[in-house]
Amino acid sequence: MVQPKLIRKIEELSMNALPALQTQLCDGWVLRFADGYTKRANSVNPLYPSYEDLNRKIESSEKAFLERNIQVSYKITPLASPDDLDDTLEALNYSIESRTSVQALSLAHMEAPSLTNVLMYKEMPEARFADFCRLNNIHKRNQPIFRKVLEQIIPTTCFIFLTDEKEKTLACGLGILEDEYIGLFNIATEEAYRNRGYGTKLVTNLLYWGKENGANNAYLQVVLTNEPARNLYATLGFKELYRYWFRVRN
Repeated sequence: MVQPKLIRKIEELSMNALPALQTQLCDGWVLRFADGYTKRANSVNPLYPSYEDLNRKIESSEKAFLERNIQVSYKITPLASPDDLDDTLEALNYSIESRTSVQALSLAHMEAPSLTNVLMYKEMPEARFADFCRLNNIHKRNQPIFRKVLEQIIPTTCFIFLTDEKEKTLACGLGILEDEYIGLFNIATEEAYRNRGYGTKLVTNLLYWGKENGANNAYLQVVLTNEPARNLYATLGFKELYRYWFRVRN
């Protein structure tokens, strides 16, 4: 069983990696708002011990999201507090969405990969922002919000792009380094170039960058239905730590 301390660590790292545009603390719950872009940045995160009346907290949380015209959702991890929160939300007709596996990998034996056609940047290059959004299926209406989210990131970032000889973007990703952990986010490969090893090359380069810059471990979050990504991470040695899902108001 994974220790609660490690789960809380990963959850805090991932919240820092995808900062909300607004955050509200409520008796151990972290309410995150980002104009509706992604559930992770627009959800209640019941991460810390909770003591106040549960029904009253649910009611006030719903109000906070509905006032912003954002769908009400709760991120349910093994640390969700109080213990009966998931059952209570189910009784209130909150459905489950986006079951996700949180995985980790030690970088102790990570070796230097090929750097051919690999581009790395500390900040998102304007010339490749459109490619990054396209490969990650970020709708045009959400791109200004996504840009704001990127600007809010405090930890060290590495935007990575894999190109062909003509510098056409074939794959991209984002690494976020904090406290000896590198988190992998927005890993994507151009559909026409999948199953050719580009994803493996991209991720191994990102992991090695993390190791070279002080990371001892890597973590990521992959939706259970994303079988190709799960297979890729399994071949690289990632192991599941725990799972989470969202309870979403119908």
